[in-house]
Amino acid sequence: MGASINEAVKRGGGYFGAAILGVPFVDVLTTMQDFTIPLTAIETEEWGNPKEEVYYRYMREYSPVDNIQEGKKYPSLLVTGGLHDPRVGYWEPAKWVANIRRKTDTSDNLVMLKIDIGAGHFSQSGRFDKLKELAVEYAFLLKHHGMVQSTPQ
Repeated sequence: MGASINEAVKRGGGYFGAAILGVPFVDVLTTMQDFTIPLTAIETEEWGNPKEEVYYRYMREYSPVDNIQEGKKYPSLLVTGGLHDPRVGYWEPAKWVANIRRKTDTSDNLVMLKIDIGAGHFSQSGRFDKLKELAVEYAFLLKHHGMVQSTPQ
């Protein structure tokens, strides 16, 4: 989704009004070069080794963190991560959101980051936790579409 959003913005935007990215793998180059991460060694068989120039250049072309369209208008985003996720480090969505907020025009849109401190890759597993996560996603979409009023302060 991160690469798709970057590409849509690059082509003039309008493809996405809002997007929800659940534990997105958005810092491809940094992660794929860190062989201390358990899945990286396995993933190089499928993706290639970024320490080889041909694969590095290929990954660089679509890595979401490395291809944010500076100064362009981005859609509303809800980006999530889990503190205990062994597949996608919580810093990946945090880094992507921070760079979008810093480098792009998000003046009319929500750009939200939600890191769940009790979850791994597939969210929390309590009885109502999945429903709470779904409620956050619905609230984000309703807010984006102007269907939720702000509460009085």
